[in-house]
Amino acid sequence: MSWVTREERLKMGQAARKVVARQDHAELSKRRRPVSALDLLKRSMKGRLPELVKIKYQRMLLSPFGYFRGATWVMAADLSLVPNTGLMAQLCGDAHVRNLGAFAAPDGRLVFDINDFDETMPGPFEWDLKRMAASIVLAGHEAGQKNGNAVKAAALCVESYVSLMMKLAELPLVEASRWQVHLLNQVTPVHAALLKAERSTPVRNMEQLTVAATVKKDSVRRFKEVKPVLTRVTGKEAVAVIAALGPYRERLQPQRKHLLSMYRPVDVAFKVVGTGSVGLRDYCIYFEGNGVSDPLFLQVKEEPDSCFAPYLKNKVAKHNGQRVVDGQRAMQVQTDPFLGWTDMAGRNYLVRQLNDHKGSVEITDLSGGGLAAYAHVCGELLARSHARSGDPVVLAGYLGAGKKFAEAIANFGNAYAEVTVKDWEDLKKAGVV
Repeated sequence: MSWVTREERLKMGQAARKVVARQDHAELSKRRRPVSALDLLKRSMKGRLPELVKIKYQRMLLSPFGYFRGATWVMAADLSLVPNTGLMAQLCGDAHVRNLGAFAAPDGRLVFDINDFDETMPGPFEWDLKRMAASIVLAGHEAGQKNGNAVKAAALCVESYVSLMMKLAELPLVEASRWQVHLLNQVTPVHAALLKAERSTPVRNMEQLTVAATVKKDSVRRFKEVKPVLTRVTGKEAVAVIAALGPYRERLQPQRKHLLSMYRPVDVAFKVVGTGSVGLRDYCIYFEGNGVSDPLFLQVKEEPDSCFAPYLKNKVAKHNGQRVVDGQRAMQVQTDPFLGWTDMAGRNYLVRQLNDHKGSVEITDLSGGGLAAYAHVCGELLARSHARSGDPVVLAGYLGAGKKFAEAIANFGNAYAEVTVKDWEDLKKAGVV
């Protein structure tokens, strides 16, 4: 291990300005995509369930922002064509305004943080910021914001990122790693998400996802049938899903392993979730602890390679479920206590709680001043996550005052939003559904 001083780390960041000047981040690649966006989307569907791919395209066609959510593989390819700083942090990988949300911490408190890590892996820190900036512009348009306001919000996001990163670079490392973003409840979109999370109790989830049934004269609960979004799984397939919990359980911390052992699996379902994940194998398991009033829902979600894997080959994971777990733990201060991974039929899976006190921001929450306030939160949460998984001193050395950098990233986000609209229109013309 090589030991370096704080001053040396600061100079490392400053030296990266010669690799990519901060104002140069505004530029999209002058090189053409080696393949079209439509072809990249088709490649991303490899291994997915063909009967569900149509649903993914339908959700992407709803709006440019809907397209953006499902086109991580397209943006990963585009980012790979642009020179990068080489300053690494753990990437969320799919940083956008709806991939932050509220959830219950291990001690039961509600927290708000980045909460989707399907594409996570170590990579150039600015890739997360560029995707977040584009998402702010696109979501702003969908919320009825004028383009100028949306671009200003994207710049504000980056300015808050820079400001917090400079602060974290001055703190003792342990304090920086556990920094809490303050005043979250005063930001209207975040407050709304926290209220939803407060109402999203395990019992309420049970009422929404299951129905009363009679099995051998006993009154029990089973998953609802809302095909194709929610479908009960029985027979050999259900047995295989339950069996996959064996390796997962052995990887949990002893206290979590003990807690899980007191829950009894009752039923299994297949669930279609999100936009980017549609077509992947996603199972839900309904458990009961101390009776029907003590439900637990675990999600067993297939995890293929990250969309960045083709462009960061030295970082390819041996197990994609573990890749997501490690990335989430690196970026979050508080993490789902039941987070883990397993395998089934040669495929990698992530295991986590489903809908346990979870609440997300809605596009309608981003009207008026909601977008700017929320963009500020997005920047701070990304900064804290990158500081935990990268080196805040190196990043601060690169960023400096950050004005040029913030303006450049916001301009990139605006330009990429325009590219996204064109790609969305091409998808509509392609007649994929």
